[in-house]
Amino acid sequence: MALDHGKQGKGVWKSGKGKGRVRPKGRALEDQAWDEVRALLGDQPRRADLLIEFLHLIQDHYGHLSAAHLRALAEEMRMSMVQVYEVATFYAHFDVVKEDEVPPPALTIRVCDSLSCELAGAQALKAALEDGLDPSKVRVLRAPCMGRCDTAPVLELGHHHIDHATPEKVDQAIASGHTHADIPDYETLATYTEQGGYATLKDLRANGDWQDVQARIKDSGLRGLGGAGFPSGTKWGFVRANPGPRYLAVNGDEGEPGTFKDRYYLERTPHLFLEGMLIAAWAVEADTAFIYMRDEYPAVLEILAREIKALEEAGIVTPGYIDLRRGAGAYICGEESAMIESIEGKRGMPRHRPPYVAQVGIFGQPTLVHNVETLHWIARICREGPEVLNSTEKNGRTGLRSYSVSGRVAQPGVYLLPAGSTITDIIDAAGGMAEGHVFKAYQPGGPSSGLLPASMHDIPLDFDTLQPHGTFIGSAAVVVLSDQDRARDAALNMLKFFEDESCGQCTPCRVGCEKAVKLMQADTWDQGLLGELCTAMTDASICGLGQAAPNPIKLVMKHFADEV
Repeated sequence: MALDHGKQGKGVWKSGKGKGRVRPKGRALEDQAWDEVRALLGDQPRRADLLIEFLHLIQDHYGHLSAAHLRALAEEMRMSMVQVYEVATFYAHFDVVKEDEVPPPALTIRVCDSLSCELAGAQALKAALEDGLDPSKVRVLRAPCMGRCDTAPVLELGHHHIDHATPEKVDQAIASGHTHADIPDYETLATYTEQGGYATLKDLRANGDWQDVQARIKDSGLRGLGGAGFPSGTKWGFVRANPGPRYLAVNGDEGEPGTFKDRYYLERTPHLFLEGMLIAAWAVEADTAFIYMRDEYPAVLEILAREIKALEEAGIVTPGYIDLRRGAGAYICGEESAMIESIEGKRGMPRHRPPYVAQVGIFGQPTLVHNVETLHWIARICREGPEVLNSTEKNGRTGLRSYSVSGRVAQPGVYLLPAGSTITDIIDAAGGMAEGHVFKAYQPGGPSSGLLPASMHDIPLDFDTLQPHGTFIGSAAVVVLSDQDRARDAALNMLKFFEDESCGQCTPCRVGCEKAVKLMQADTWDQGLLGELCTAMTDASICGLGQAAPNPIKLVMKHFADEV
């Protein structure tokens, strides 16, 4: 291709034979859109890792991402249009609108349809809203778990969550303009420091030995509470063994349906978590502490933004040391390497390992990754000693677990119980079964863990105790089913979730989840074919999503054969 000035001296783009073009291929940059994008970005650095944050700014301000704004953002970021577009279209909470498309209405309602909400009537709620609202003014969408399973069914109107949702509550919220998050009462920095908060951190910074702290964490028996269960203190040594700069990343993308323990603690005692995070960052000499928080938690994002600012004003951290990042609706970003890709401003696709993130993490540097609740306990262990965990024993297990309990129980919620608790103990803590329901089955640790029958009621729900039964504790997201539910329907709900949330990078997961959903909708399951599909997915998927997605299928065929 060359620029031919021709006889008239006017530039015309030539591409072989035929007519020329007055401009290169691709979308033209519009000055107005460029000015609008620059105004939103202000004086923030135009770094590639901030791309998702900038997409949020545009989406929040205009209600969607127009093609003109995406083109302008690409120009401003000195990035290709394809880079910006592929990121914007990867995440569920971004609405990309092309030139010939109509932007979405000003209001969007997202109705959670994960297992606990479906048991509570989410499908009927969504249908009623679709029938009763003007689609030109309000858009109604199905959405994955919002981390409020204890108040199912739940929906989000704008950024306002409505618990135990009904069409009447929605009408009232729309009429009053209640579309923003409600901020709950929580322990502020002033209250926390009055009770001795951050004294431990300050003492460690002045006189502490990170290896002594690591030994206390190991003595406590603390393991990663995001699902993997890796010994928490051991990670520190792996990260410290690699030359800096080093980073810390907090995995706050609590997207496993049925899980809401992290939200529970963050909406009440955020500084216990923040002090634990700063202790861990001190231990590995992290240059920056990144907090990756899911977009479904707008109240938590506001609380953290306020309290991080308070920490900076109090001189406990330097401005910018804690970098709060906002997810955009992608369950896969709960996988640590996918989360790191998202922090870097990319699509949240898991990395091949090795190398592990302790060696090659954020920006290619050694990175310590911890879950929110894990850091909550690190602060308590450093303050109260390892005994806060290791002094509790039950059924041969040591420690405490925060169980998120929902479904057919009388009092859904977060229950802090001995790690050796059985499903019987957990149901008792939640006030027993809901009235009129008889215990039939349970999900021990989110949809990735599948379903177990009520007859297996005496197994301690802890790390390492469930693997012999083909499942695991994961994030301790317990959903209880009753005689009024079908296990096969619950399993289909779980596979539909995995089908939606697969990042699409690997064929066994991307195609396997889709095929499984189709096969599971038959009146009678083809168990032989489903079994082969499960094996292929488990053996060949890149990350835990595809590897664990078959668990609901396998366990239903094993324990509820009469239903399939």
